[in-house]
Amino acid sequence: MKPFSFVHVSDLHLGYTQYGLEVRRQDFDSAFSEVVDKTLDLKPDFMIIAGDLFHQARPSNHTLENTVRSFKRLKDANIPVLTVDGSHDSAPNTITSTILYPLDSAGLIFHLPRHRGSCWSKPECCYVYGIPNYHNRPKTLEALPRFMEENPPTPQPNLANIFVFHGALDLPNVKPSYMEAEIPPELLPDGFCYYAAGHIHDRYTGRFKSGILVYSGCTESSGYDEGKITKGFYHVQVNDKGQPAPELIELYTPRRFILLEHDYTGLSPAKITEMAVQMVKEADETDVIIVPILCGTLPTEASRAELDVPKIRNAAPKALLVHPIVQLRETVVSDEVVRSIFEGEFKDLKTKAFDYFVQIFSDRYGKTDAERIAHGALNLIEPLAQKQDAKVKQVIEELTHEN
Repeated sequence: MKPFSFVHVSDLHLGYTQYGLEVRRQDFDSAFSEVVDKTLDLKPDFMIIAGDLFHQARPSNHTLENTVRSFKRLKDANIPVLTVDGSHDSAPNTITSTILYPLDSAGLIFHLPRHRGSCWSKPECCYVYGIPNYHNRPKTLEALPRFMEENPPTPQPNLANIFVFHGALDLPNVKPSYMEAEIPPELLPDGFCYYAAGHIHDRYTGRFKSGILVYSGCTESSGYDEGKITKGFYHVQVNDKGQPAPELIELYTPRRFILLEHDYTGLSPAKITEMAVQMVKEADETDVIIVPILCGTLPTEASRAELDVPKIRNAAPKALLVHPIVQLRETVVSDEVVRSIFEGEFKDLKTKAFDYFVQIFSDRYGKTDAERIAHGALNLIEPLAQKQDAKVKQVIEELTHEN
């Protein structure tokens, strides 16, 4: 077997106008252009794109034009591009199919699932097999076995065998907690030295069956939480024994994200706004995206609506964007306290209601004032129920004028 090399990239999400900004769509294009530049320098035997080339199955003309231009550069350099569809760029239905099909027909890519046997090979080097994406676990369990029965994978004993797919494998050290695992590992066949995967935006490399499983990660941040991930792709060199050695090729064009996570528990919305604004001002840099993440629990009766979010957004004039993420929780009276009010005998109701009101007002007003307000609230119940307007007015006046 002859040694060879290939590029493994995925999750390019071309055409994504993140935050509604045209410049972000251009960022995703720029990342792919850098991938192509570096691939041309590396001179691999072929490129694998493991799904989500586009952010949607029908990209804009502008995005499509840039992508065609990049593929043309690879074709002129005799570097074939092998693809599978992802969860974003797969066919919306069987009638309209996906833009990957005409790109395949134009000879710009080789879309593996569209071809007989769902495979491609390079003589004396490798056999590459790829499967479609089915979006969710139930559909995958139904359709994938049928697809592989119609297009049986046939790894070759004297070649390096590569399996390409887009989806989250149901493995505890692979799948993020927030993501559905569409693919049980037992559905994927053995006999491959390299499993080229997409869909999970962080990188992963580990042993799997008789080979290695590799997620190449994303090339730009499609979510703020991906801002901390180093963007890139893998250049994989395979020796004459069929052993792959992936090397991370880092990208430098992706937009820089600055995450400012802070716990503001117990602070008023005004104080939180003040502190967040100061943190954003200190982090301000030209063309970055700043993401203040506001965590913690607000004081009793305080509301997230009281935050001055526009003021936080406008605190960094040099940044491309300030995108606050408000994860603050509003304080509520505990279920235990509420249950204690209604589960007891009626004769205990007044005592329990007093405890309930104290619980509500203590965080904001302190224990002494909370008890005073609680007494006033209880004194309002009877005159309100009996529609004694004069008495209600008297209790309110006493409450508001009491020191």
